[in-house]
Amino acid sequence: MRSNFLTIIFLLNSFLLLGQQRHKDIPFTQDYAIKYEGAVAAKAVDFDRNGHIQVLAESGLKRLTPGQLLVPGKIVDDNLYRFMGDKSIVDLTQVDQQLVYLDEKVIFSNAWAGSLYIEHQVESPIGFLALNKSEFLVYNPSVVTHIRAGKKVREIKLQDAIKELALGSHGGYYVLTDKAVFEGSLNSASLKSVFAKPGVVSMAVHEGHLVLAHESEGLLFLDKQHKLQKADHRLPSLKLTKVRSIDGQLWIGSDEGAFKLAQNGRYDYYASKRWLNNDRVVDIKKGPQTSVLILNAGGLSKIVFEQMTLAQKAEFYEKQSRIRHIRNGFNSHLFGMKDGDISTGYLVDSDNDGLWTSMYLASQAFRYAVTKSPEALQNTRESLDAMERLYSINPVKGFPARTFERTGHKSKLGDPEHWQKAAEKDWDWKATTSSDEAIGHIFAFGVIAEVVDVPELKQQAVKLIDSMMTHIIENDMYLVDFDGKPTLWGKWNPSYVNGFDKNIGDRKLNSSNIIGMLQTAYHFTKKPKYKEKIQELFDKHGYLENLMRPMEEIGKADKQSDNLSQLLSVYWNHSDDEMYFLGYWGLYRYALNNDLKEKYKASIIDHFEAERPEKDAVWNIMTAMTGVKDFALGDAMWFLQEYPMDLIQWTIKNSQRSDIDLLEKNFRNQYTKEVLPPDELKISRHNANRFILDGGHDGAAENSAGDIWLLPYWMGKYLQVID
Repeated sequence: MRSNFLTIIFLLNSFLLLGQQRHKDIPFTQDYAIKYEGAVAAKAVDFDRNGHIQVLAESGLKRLTPGQLLVPGKIVDDNLYRFMGDKSIVDLTQVDQQLVYLDEKVIFSNAWAGSLYIEHQVESPIGFLALNKSEFLVYNPSVVTHIRAGKKVREIKLQDAIKELALGSHGGYYVLTDKAVFEGSLNSASLKSVFAKPGVVSMAVHEGHLVLAHESEGLLFLDKQHKLQKADHRLPSLKLTKVRSIDGQLWIGSDEGAFKLAQNGRYDYYASKRWLNNDRVVDIKKGPQTSVLILNAGGLSKIVFEQMTLAQKAEFYEKQSRIRHIRNGFNSHLFGMKDGDISTGYLVDSDNDGLWTSMYLASQAFRYAVTKSPEALQNTRESLDAMERLYSINPVKGFPARTFERTGHKSKLGDPEHWQKAAEKDWDWKATTSSDEAIGHIFAFGVIAEVVDVPELKQQAVKLIDSMMTHIIENDMYLVDFDGKPTLWGKWNPSYVNGFDKNIGDRKLNSSNIIGMLQTAYHFTKKPKYKEKIQELFDKHGYLENLMRPMEEIGKADKQSDNLSQLLSVYWNHSDDEMYFLGYWGLYRYALNNDLKEKYKASIIDHFEAERPEKDAVWNIMTAMTGVKDFALGDAMWFLQEYPMDLIQWTIKNSQRSDIDLLEKNFRNQYTKEVLPPDELKISRHNANRFILDGGHDGAAENSAGDIWLLPYWMGKYLQVID
C-alpha cells in the first residue's frame, strides 16, 4: 500500500513539472587555478610534450613542484639538466612540443638527442621566434636576424626599439617597436610599416587579424588591410601588458589581472588570488592539455579548463564540506587562515550556525531522497543531532540556542557577552537566537519529515518542529530567551508585525515566515492549535494580506516613521530574501488548502520576478517548486556552473572595470545592470548582495559549499529540474 502511495505522489509531482524546463547534466567547462608561488623576476614560460613546465627568470631556469587546486606548488631552481646552469639563457619557446632555448650565443635544445645546436651570431639577443626546428628569427633591440639551417639568411635593422615578434597568418611575421608595427616576409630583406602608433605594448594575430594592446586606449582590432577596425576600451583593465591568441581565444594580460574575450562579447576576468599570485601579468602562454599559463609578478598560475558535470562538481564540494567544515555536526566555515593556506585555519562558531547547518542539512536530506546514499543519511543524522542539541543544551523549553562550543577563553568566541554557561560540563551556549535561525530550523526539519523515509529521523524532526512552535505559541508569538525577554528579532506577535507600515519589509516577511512555520507544524503534527493560530492571524490580524503584498510596494519608510522602521528600510536587506525563500517551502507545500496554495504561488512568483536579476540558484529552484514554467532555469544552472571551486574569501576588486554597466543608486542596491559571474565576485552566501563589486578578507577564511552550493543543487535534483 505504501509503495502505491509513493508512486502516486511521484506521478503527481511529475504532472506538476510537465512543461517545466529540465537541465540535462552534460559536461560543461569548469575553470580553476593551480598556483605556483615564487617572485622570481620571471620573463617567459613554456612546456614540452611531457607536461614539463619551465619558467625563465633573471636568475636562470626554474621548474615547478607539484601543486593542485587550493594547495599551491612552488617555483624552484631547475637542476634536472646540470649543465644548463652554465648557459646564459635569454628566451625559451616550444617547437614540435619540445623546449628550445636561446642563449647569448646559440639556439639549442635537449630534445632530439640534443642535436639542435645553432650559433646565431646575434649580438646581445633578447628574444626569438621559431618557424620550425631549423628556422628562427632572432632579435636584439634593433636588429631582426633570419637564420635557416644554421646559417644567417639576412639581417633587418630598425630605428626604433623592438618589443616583440609574432607569426603572421600567411607565413610572414610582424615586428612591434615602440612606435609602430611592421610586417615582414621570410623572402624579403625589408619590413613594411603597417600601423604607426606609439604606445602599443603587445600584439597577437587572432583569427587572421592583428590585435594590439595599447597602454591607454585598450585593444585595437585591425582588419586584413591593417586599418583600425575598432578600439575596445570597455575592458576589466586598461593597464595592458600582453595580448595572446590561444586555441582560438583572445587572452589579455594587465597590471590588474588577466581576461579573455568570450563568445558572448563579454570578458571573463581572472584576477585576485583566487586566480593569480599577483595581478601584474608578465606573459600568457598555452599550457598542457587545455590549460593556460599566466606568468605574473608573484609566480605562475595554471588556469585549468576541465570538462565536468554538476554531479562531479557536487562530489568535489561534498568532500570539501566534510573534510574541513563540520564542527560538532554544524556546517561551519574555516577561519584564521594565513593568506589562503587552508592548513592554518580553524573551525569557528557563528551566530548563524543553526541557519547554515539547516541549509546543509536540507541538502543532505534531498541528496538521500534522490540517491539513497548511506553517506548522505549519516550526514543527515549527525547534523540533525547537532540541531537537536541546540534545544537541549539550554534551560528554556523549545528554545534553540544560536550555537554551542566547549568552554574556553571567551575572547576566542564571537560576541562573548552573549554566551551562557551550560549545565553540561565543559560546554557553553549562545543566546539571542534570531528569526532567520528559526525559519532555517523549520525549513530543514520539514524537509527531513517529508523526504527522508527513515521513521526515527522523521520523528526526531517532527518533535523539534513541535517543540519550537509550541514555545512560540505559548510565549505569545515570541522567541523568549533565558532572561524571560523576547530576542531582538524573534518576534511574530501581531502588535510587533503590524506595528510596521505596510511598505516595510518586515511586516510582509514576518507574516510570511510565521504562517509557513505554523503550517509546517500542523502538517506534520495535526495539532489543532497550529491551524487555529493560522486562522487567528489571518482573520484578526491580516497576515494573509501582509504576506500577499506585492514586492513593488515594499520600500523605504516615510520620514515620520519610527526609528526601527527607518533602520530596517535604509536599503533592501538580502538576508530577508534568504528567509523568505526558505520559508516558502513550508508556506507552499504545506498550505492548508488549494485556494491558499494558489495565492502563495502568486506571491512567490512575484518575489522571484523581483529577484530574477540576481540569478541566485536557491531563489530560482525554490520557485520551480510551484510548477511555474519560467523560473529562469538557465540562470540557476549558470550560478551552479560558474560558482568557483575555490571558496576562500580572497579580496576581490571589480569597481575599476569599464566593461560593466553601472546603475544609479537604488533601494535594492543593484549596482550593475547585469550581475557578474560568481567566480568574479567575492565569496558570499545567499543572504548577501550579489551586486557588490569589491570585498573579501585577504584569504583569511574559507566558506563551506554546504549551504552555498549543495542546497540548490540537491533541491534541484529532488524537484527534478536537474536530470
